[in-house]
Amino acid sequence: MVKLCAILLLCSVVIAMPMVRGIDESPQAVAKWFENLPKMEEKVTKLHFYFHDQVSGKNATVVRVAQANTTFQSPNVFGLVIVLDDALKTGPEHDSMTVGRAQGMYLSAGLKEAVAVMNLDFVFTSGEYNGSTLSMSGRNPVNDLYREMPIVGGSGVFRLARGIATAKTYWVNTTTADAIVEYNVIVLHY
Repeated sequence: MVKLCAILLLCSVVIAMPMVRGIDESPQAVAKWFENLPKMEEKVTKLHFYFHDQVSGKNATVVRVAQANTTFQSPNVFGLVIVLDDALKTGPEHDSMTVGRAQGMYLSAGLKEAVAVMNLDFVFTSGEYNGSTLSMSGRNPVNDLYREMPIVGGSGVFRLARGIATAKTYWVNTTTADAIVEYNVIVLHY
């Protein structure tokens, strides 16, 4: 009897696994979703969160993976490549609720100004968007007050998303380069 219960439990977990994050991502479900696409209406979703970029310390969420021989002779560290897995939180405080992760990379691409070219996914890990992602790819002139970057896609509830992410530095430690950046994101999706 115990073995039968264990087998039934295992089977139910395997069957339910595609739905754990709230949306079935199987090839059949995606095909059916596309079949229904002409009947769907676009939605506008507005998101607000804080990107916690932890460069220093033992719990760093940022790592340098490449650089040119001349990177640190450049005033803007031209040629530096960074990989990140930063927390997305509801507020700027370190103990704010985590709603997701920013996972991807950015590189320093400005010879004459501080510019990061960013390619990352906002991966939502809680709430109504749990398991969904938004993909951002664009130029980030980090010293500007507001920086606008395109949302070029998404997954889960954000399938076929497109929109704009506006970033504003909330806080930066000029010694360690740790930073907290406020993001306002508006996307169209189905």
